[in-house]
Amino acid sequence: MRSLICSFLFNLIFPVFIYAHTNYPEIVVSQDGSGDFVSIQDAVNSVRDFTPEPRIIRIKKGIYREKVEIPSWKCDITLLGDAAEETIIYYDDYAALNQMGTFRTYTLRIQGNRVVLENLTIENRAGRVGQAVALHVEGDLVSVRNCRLLGNQDTLFTGNENSRQYYDSCYIEGTTDYIFGPATCWFDRCVLHSKSDSYITAASTPKDHLYGYVFYRCNLTASKDVSKVYLGRPWRPYSAVVFWSCQMGRHIRPEGWDNWRNVENEKTARYMEYNSVGEGSNSCSRVDWSVQLDEKDASLYVPELVLGGNWYKRPSQK
Repeated sequence: MRSLICSFLFNLIFPVFIYAHTNYPEIVVSQDGSGDFVSIQDAVNSVRDFTPEPRIIRIKKGIYREKVEIPSWKCDITLLGDAAEETIIYYDDYAALNQMGTFRTYTLRIQGNRVVLENLTIENRAGRVGQAVALHVEGDLVSVRNCRLLGNQDTLFTGNENSRQYYDSCYIEGTTDYIFGPATCWFDRCVLHSKSDSYITAASTPKDHLYGYVFYRCNLTASKDVSKVYLGRPWRPYSAVVFWSCQMGRHIRPEGWDNWRNVENEKTARYMEYNSVGEGSNSCSRVDWSVQLDEKDASLYVPELVLGGNWYKRPSQK
């Protein structure tokens, strides 16, 4: 495993992403008319295509019923809320509505690169009606900090195999497969809250990607009546997921992982754990096709390797 990763790193180009916050022009969205716009989408549309300098869209507290899209030609944008509990963006589309399918149900879709979300709630309020995405991310080098991602089935779609995404101190809730897709993602100190007996992840990591999802120092919680939750199942055969130093509640099933009714997936899925604690972390009854990492292999799972550089850090951290 170490040789594979070293070979991969030899050819890796480390991108540089300067995380925005100060000294960049701000666009203000406020529902009371005191800002530049009352609509988040109008504010996004106002940013120059392929802007030569990062732009901050500051969203004042309020409940915004909008279906927002940041297209591929809108890059280097920060959506900055007043507070996650006070700046709420929601919509209520779902897959069966007018046969739209899963991938058009998003409340917020990000296709542009180098986008930052901070201090926001992104919610799909369709209810338990099947697939209904809250946040859909296809862009590369996307950071999501201190946000609440709320929904049921398919809350967070990490939707591009060449996308790298970083989630820091976020609360993510759902019922079934509520974190899913092919992107490479690092989740740091996030809360993963299960609302039903089902599955947390459904990664579809490509075969030739060394990394998929890494959950580091995350807290796995559940609603009171929930007691049988799997860490994940493979949406595609080479699904790759690591849980490292996480707190796992008693709702996590002893076997940990599911093969999605296909024994062939057991030969290819890459499910790993290391150094987690809590009643749901006991490795004794885990499926024999999952891996408990040792310290040497676990040391290879660091953000700079998984995400291809330190672009996710604030300037003060670099």
